[in-house]
Parts: sequence; C-alpha cells; structure tokens
Amino acid sequence: MHSDAPTVDEYLAELPPDRREALARVREVILRHLPEGYAESMQFGMIGYGIPLERYPKTYNKQPLALAALASQKRYMVVYLNGVYAASDEEAWFKERYAASGKKLDMGKSCVYFRKLEDLPLDVIGEAIARWPVERYIAQYEESRRATRRG
Repeated sequence: MHSDAPTVDEYLAELPPDRREALARVREVILRHLPEGYAESMQFGMIGYGIPLERYPKTYNKQPLALAALASQKRYMVVYLNGVYAASDEEAWFKERYAASGKKLDMGKSCVYFRKLEDLPLDVIGEAIARWPVERYIAQYEESRRATRRG
C-alpha cells in the first residue's frame, strides 16, 4: 500500500498498532546496523535507506541509491534488501543465514515478506545491512550498470 506520508514518523503513525510496532522494531535494527553515509527518508511511499544524492547523484532514476526499504502492504510487511539482490554471493550468504535461524524465508528478488515480527530473524537483517558500506554498494551498483549497458 502506497503512502503519501512525508516523514517516517507520519508513515508509522498511519499504520495499525501491531504493524507500527513491528516496522518500528525492524527500523531500529536497520538504523543500528546502517553503515555511515546512508540516510533514512521516505522513498516511493515507503521508508527508505539510501545514499543521499549529494554523495552519489549518478543514479538511473535520479533518486537516492537505495540499499533497503520497509513497507506495510495489504497482506504482509516487507523489508527490501537490495544488497542481497545485488550480488549472488550475498544472496547465498543471506539464504544460508536465514535457514540457520530456523525461520521460514518468504522472499522475492530483494524483498523479504513477513506477517509478524516473530517471522523475521532480526539479527540476520541487521547483518545483511551492515555488509554494505557505501563505497562497496556504489562499486556494485556501477558494475551492474556497466554490465547492463554491455548486455
């Protein structure tokens, strides 16, 4: 569900209490593990964590280069982990760590769906965020753009 909330606090305030609490807890984990150089903002109607345009303006869509996002959808909540999608070795690492948590993974390309907070291994989410310092993420992004132009 898309939100027009201009701030993260307003976005969270729009949510039912159970979802507000769940997303607030995931947000805390992301903020605690977010490498220096990223900023939290509202992007595309959800809470986003990206590299500000002042730091890296060369994105294909003129939006901050997003590492992660959080959203409440109609039937589930979701955390987008673009770093997991960006590199196959990261995806393999993530799936292995998730399986070791004993929790069932419900995942699209970069998104991990969950219905309640207990479905999500917060330590694994935090680790996935922490693995992407800004310089590494920019390098991965630029490599993917070069590969796309070649392909």
